[in-house]
Amino acid sequence: MPLRFENKTSEATQLTLLAEDAVADWLAKQGDEVTTWCERHGFKGAVGQGLLLPGGQKAVVGYGSAAKRTRARFHLAAGMATLPAGTYALQTELDQDSLETECLGWLLSTYRFDRYASQSKPSARLIAPDDIDAQRLETIAAGEALSRDLINTPAADMGPPDLELAARDLAEMHDAEITVIEGDALLDQNFPMIHTVGRAADRPPRLIDMRWGNAGPTLTLVGKGVCFDTGGLNLKPASSMGLMKKDMGGAAAVLGLASMIMGTGQKLRLRVLVAAVENSVAGNAYRPQDILNSRKGLTVEINNTDAEGRLVLADALALADEETPDLIVSMATLTGAARVAVGPDLAPFYTDQSNHAQKLETAAEVVADPVWRMPFHDPYETMIEPGIANLDNAPKGGFAGSITAALFLRRFVTDSPAYMHFDIYGWQPHAAPGRPKGGVGQGTRALLAALPDILGL
Repeated sequence: MPLRFENKTSEATQLTLLAEDAVADWLAKQGDEVTTWCERHGFKGAVGQGLLLPGGQKAVVGYGSAAKRTRARFHLAAGMATLPAGTYALQTELDQDSLETECLGWLLSTYRFDRYASQSKPSARLIAPDDIDAQRLETIAAGEALSRDLINTPAADMGPPDLELAARDLAEMHDAEITVIEGDALLDQNFPMIHTVGRAADRPPRLIDMRWGNAGPTLTLVGKGVCFDTGGLNLKPASSMGLMKKDMGGAAAVLGLASMIMGTGQKLRLRVLVAAVENSVAGNAYRPQDILNSRKGLTVEINNTDAEGRLVLADALALADEETPDLIVSMATLTGAARVAVGPDLAPFYTDQSNHAQKLETAAEVVADPVWRMPFHDPYETMIEPGIANLDNAPKGGFAGSITAALFLRRFVTDSPAYMHFDIYGWQPHAAPGRPKGGVGQGTRALLAALPDILGL
């Protein structure tokens, strides 16, 4: 379902967005009937309050207080969810950045995953204000919807071939080039760890490689596409396996971000690499204590077959690094340790470039896509060095699991000038304004907003 603003109409209801401290002055200009009506319905401008005024031609939505706004996001969407069916034309004095973020939040709130069953449609529709770039916001929303759709689709219908098809559809839409290396051809072309992780599944592993753009700085996005993760021979318990259809959330995120970049016409050269596999159990599954070769030439001791995401990413990162792009970004639903550290709402990221981190954090705040910088802590490097191989895929002890995974990945980016890694969750556990329960993109809108400063576009 396309996420779209409504066309302008003379019959639209005028909608005013009101902060708590502006309600009294606004009421003083409205007359006794409106004042009495608002008092009767308890409207005080709080976030999540929406009220149709007498006569049905005007409505108000609360914007809350400055202090309370920091505790949530997409306040317009929260209030509009309480309004009756109809088309609304927004009136507000918000600055353009805040206005665009609020309008995007409403667009995102209209998302429904209806592939398998019809879902209730939102009733309150919004006309794009004149001061925003509606087409750009719709393009961003489309990229986010792509990420959500891919994550929400169960593994039976979103295996490596299906993820490849989604990438091909995206490439065709934007006239991008795409190639795929599949099955045993991965061994022939030196991607041994992608092959090893995916060889036990009945749907062959593959490396998806998409290119777009012919001028400007170079950006390579690398996504973890583990379409289902049983844990391999270190089999997950049922409680941990229940959401493993989302273990390709990194691939979904980079494809969604690529959709935004291409759709908004960014002046850069984009490459997207997705390692698409299933981590399954069979007689030919890889085993604990196996030692794997990698594209980079580093050997890896396997101490847990459930730490497979870093293995497939490592081969893809090694390929990305061979071209030395201006920036490599990897995105993955990589570790439970990241969720323990920052919960499901924040997108943890790692980089050695502090100036890039600052630009990302500034952009993230503007577009309401929160991120949190984590440390590439060099003293922990010894934790990923097992002795009989160059690297350990699952260090014992349980400490700093997200950091050691990030350090593992950094070993495969040696020549490129800048690397950024995101250890995302990719799932909204409870419905919130602009974010229905289910798959969700994280860090992608922040990256899109930060790229012009980071890459000098």
